[in-house]
Amino acid sequence: MNEARKEIIQVLVVLTGIIFAVKLFFVQVVDNKYAQLADSNALLREVEYPVRGLIYDRHGDLIVHNSPEYDLYVVVKDTRPFDSARFCDIFDITPAQLRQAFRELKARKEYKPFKPTLFLKQLSNYDFAKIQDRLDELPGFFIQARTTRSYNTPSLANALGYVSEISKEQLDRDSLKLYRQGDYIGQSGIEQFYEAQLRGTRGVRFKLRNAKGIVQGAFNNGKFDTLSRPGLDLTTGIDLKLQQYTELLMKGKAGSAVAIEPATGEILALVSGPSYDPGLLTGKAFSSNFKLVSADTNKPLFNRALMAQYRPGSIFKIAQAMTALQEGVITPDTRVRCDRSIIACHGSHTNEDLRGAISNSCNPYFHQVFRRMIQKGKTNDPFTDSHLGLEEWNKHIWSFGFGKKLGVDLPNEKEGLIPTPRYYDRAYRSAAWKFSNIYSLAIGEGENLVVPLQMANFAATIANRGFYYTPHIVKAIGKDGKSLPQYQQRHYTTIDSAFFNVAVDAMQEVVESGTASYRAKLQDIVVCGKTGTVQNEPPLKDHAVFICFAPRDNPKIAIAVYVEDAGFGGRAAASIASLMVEKYLLGETKRPFIEQYVLAGKFE
Repeated sequence: MNEARKEIIQVLVVLTGIIFAVKLFFVQVVDNKYAQLADSNALLREVEYPVRGLIYDRHGDLIVHNSPEYDLYVVVKDTRPFDSARFCDIFDITPAQLRQAFRELKARKEYKPFKPTLFLKQLSNYDFAKIQDRLDELPGFFIQARTTRSYNTPSLANALGYVSEISKEQLDRDSLKLYRQGDYIGQSGIEQFYEAQLRGTRGVRFKLRNAKGIVQGAFNNGKFDTLSRPGLDLTTGIDLKLQQYTELLMKGKAGSAVAIEPATGEILALVSGPSYDPGLLTGKAFSSNFKLVSADTNKPLFNRALMAQYRPGSIFKIAQAMTALQEGVITPDTRVRCDRSIIACHGSHTNEDLRGAISNSCNPYFHQVFRRMIQKGKTNDPFTDSHLGLEEWNKHIWSFGFGKKLGVDLPNEKEGLIPTPRYYDRAYRSAAWKFSNIYSLAIGEGENLVVPLQMANFAATIANRGFYYTPHIVKAIGKDGKSLPQYQQRHYTTIDSAFFNVAVDAMQEVVESGTASYRAKLQDIVVCGKTGTVQNEPPLKDHAVFICFAPRDNPKIAIAVYVEDAGFGGRAAASIASLMVEKYLLGETKRPFIEQYVLAGKFE
């Protein structure tokens, strides 16, 4: 009996030993869960943030670069014992601020005491220099280097946009999981539109720590590390000197100025006023500065060049003229008496042909021409004729790029408005309407709305005698790159190119002897332009508008200027545009008296 019990006990001991041996084998060899847990204590995973792509002007001058900044991370379990007094002394904060930082830390969803968690962000070079030699006094804390945007000029803010920390809503929409909480992302302008090209790809480094949490070096000789890849640099079509000069001219004024190279569609200058210094929306002071800038009643964040929608005014008469020629309702020699009993006009002209009507901006002429286009008499019903005529008119006007988004490489572009028969059907609630209800469209008033970018593109289209490239800021992505494919395609209007010579002749006459002759005419350059004065809400002055291109043959620049509450377009707008032409083509202005007139801002 005793022998049997002894054998049973021996068997149980052997079986128990075998079970423990098998279990140990699985723990140490097969199942790596425990090894990972051990590594999580010994390893420090550091994200290596990529360097964001740089932004240059068309001549290679640097506009946007990166400056270093530093985030302080903490592994809470490694901070014990924690010397709070020493921490406050090193970082120059109060105990109350330190307690608040820990409360915010532990309230985060991603917080775990054994994982690195962001504690203080966006420390400057100066902050880092003060603490870097004392971090070994604070076990559990380490620095993560990254970069923030810096600017070589206070110009171009509305086009550049800004970069800030990604929001929760943006993270939720990130289906590809490219971003994490705390990452920076382009929020407007070029920074937003070209985010995919600028952001680069993050890397990661694993570092080995000792029992006190002090980093001893790379883990496994860096075998599992991945390098970050920098973002692609962008070369814009912006001429920085022209941009800066135009911003000077627009200082203290509300409005916009856009310049385009007709042969490529590249935007040479894009100014919205009032604006702001892009350096305000970067670094540690971003949040406080953003509140100030966004609360400014002058709306500096509102990009008027793309988002403001105005009536086009008399510049629209050129589009009307081209459409009427294409529809065959007039010829260049058609004369119409300036009958001011029909609609008010200005100047001393009487019975002009088409070139003279454009040069003198004759309202009765274009009233009658628009009537011929809308009421061709295809039916005996003036209401049906108006529907048919407006549909044909829409087709031509849309081909100039009006009434739709052009597709510029910037966010928040507005489309303006070119009214259709359906628009008026809704407006009149299906009641009959005809030419007499919509005749104000003839002179660029009424329901017509355009954005300044469209006006500059219109000037470029005339300069090209009937086609345009979609306006775009970026001309090259990466080293020796190109613009995006959609910016390399021509868009043709529905108008025969021969008819544009009439518009060019008339626009030259506007500058040389017409409504813009005093302030837009240049001695050495043939400028072709058109003034506009857009109705405003009383008692405010009308808005001043001017479009132009230069020189007449082989044009190098096309411009649209819009100055709010400045009155006649031949004053403020024409002066600014002609100074921009001089600056771009000659490098300087030869008319200091016009420059002083603009800078003074008294447009009488």
